[in-house]
Amino acid sequence: MSQRIDNRTKRREPNERVATFTAFGLAAEAKPLSPGLYVVATPIGNLQDVSFRALNVLAAADAILAEDTRVTKTLLAHYGITTPLVAYHEHSNDAVRERMVHRIREGQALALVSDAGTPLVSDPGYKLVQAAIEEGLPVTPIPGPSAVLTALVASGLPTDRFFFEGFLPPKSAARRARLAEIGTIPGTLMLFEGPHRLPEMLADAAEVLGERQAVVARELTKMFETIRRGTLPDLARQFAEEGPPKGEIVVLIGEATKEMHAAEADAALDGKLEAALKNHSIKDAAALVAAELDLPKREVYARALALAKKDA
Repeated sequence: MSQRIDNRTKRREPNERVATFTAFGLAAEAKPLSPGLYVVATPIGNLQDVSFRALNVLAAADAILAEDTRVTKTLLAHYGITTPLVAYHEHSNDAVRERMVHRIREGQALALVSDAGTPLVSDPGYKLVQAAIEEGLPVTPIPGPSAVLTALVASGLPTDRFFFEGFLPPKSAARRARLAEIGTIPGTLMLFEGPHRLPEMLADAAEVLGERQAVVARELTKMFETIRRGTLPDLARQFAEEGPPKGEIVVLIGEATKEMHAAEADAALDGKLEAALKNHSIKDAAALVAAELDLPKREVYARALALAKKDA
């Protein structure tokens, strides 16, 4: 049976530390938090992108669970926050999660952050969120920066439908297979990639997905922010010549155009007809392929006839 806790805002004990944070040169006292797990988005580069609500939660929490405490210390120091830090990362086991859940059960408020951006996007925080939910404990999102959405809105690619894949497989064969799978998804594809693998990934994407529009967004919100746009083959050539860039990278790939879909369909039809023509007459080959692809027999026969004449 799930356990529940009192969800009312905690009252500060007489000897309890006064939680404060500093912004714009002014010190502010943080409002106490009710017990629970707070999933807090933090800046992806520019420290000014943090929200006041996030600062309040980070200052008022009993502890901050950080993917890398060294990274989070920089943010906390900038805003004068002294909340204790606890390491929580991909190697944290069930015993660590149970200790965190126990602390919430006992009435504490814990803030979960990633190195940058919104937690749980390509990081291990979801296991802790699951554990808290299974125990019936409150989980509160504190929205804010996200590298994925930041790159999307600046890309110039369609934003009405998009699919976030995260990191592709590191090996080329597996990467190409996965690109072929997600390449049929309608909408903008969104990927994370490491700098050292970017040239190879773009080359594989160009080979599998062809002349699609794409964007490479690097070091978003930072001093050397770069957003480069072009077709996949163009970007693949550029980064092959320049070598791996530095910094954090988001890659966006546009959906295939109607013309590209038509070209792919024509290529698939030709491939099947050429294979069938090796063992069948033009009429029989056209009938077999038309039935397999559910296409009009007359159109397929005309294409088979053209291919046969071309090879004659």
